[in-house]
Amino acid sequence: MTDHRYPIGTFERRDTLTPDERRTFIAQLAEAPARMREAVSGLGDERLDTPYRDGGWTVRQVVHHVPDSHLNAYCRLKIALTEDGTPTIRPYDEASWAKLPDMRSTPTEVSLTLLESLHARWVGLWQSMSDADFERTFNHPEHGVRSVDWLLALYAWHGRHHVAHITALRERMRW
Repeated sequence: MTDHRYPIGTFERRDTLTPDERRTFIAQLAEAPARMREAVSGLGDERLDTPYRDGGWTVRQVVHHVPDSHLNAYCRLKIALTEDGTPTIRPYDEASWAKLPDMRSTPTEVSLTLLESLHARWVGLWQSMSDADFERTFNHPEHGVRSVDWLLALYAWHGRHHVAHITALRERMRW
């Protein structure tokens, strides 16, 4: 049986990337907003309010979660690039964020537009970075010291991971 939690597999930790891998992951980040928009295209409220798996978030919650998460990651990148040493970033409780009223009441179009705008800035920043920038680190209280390369690999995976939650559900449901 397929594990619907990880339709593309679990994240494989990468602490150091080659320039080609960085370009690939940046391209995946650039594509994420369009892929998310395509994944939810034509879905009405009933389908948006369907959990992608038993006990999982609804499609609507997934759509709102991705820009929430990527906005936090964007800020973490900027902290790593601008603060000396290995700055400690602040984690957030994504499960609690997913239960907030705006996750049910905000139209998905708002989060799709936010994701597009955020990624326009984020991808531009990634593309402008030097090799030395990618070597910078930050401390994540839940994961320990991580590299900027790790952040890039994680969020390239993260976008594809959540798009796949929706596209796999659509396939199973024949939507």
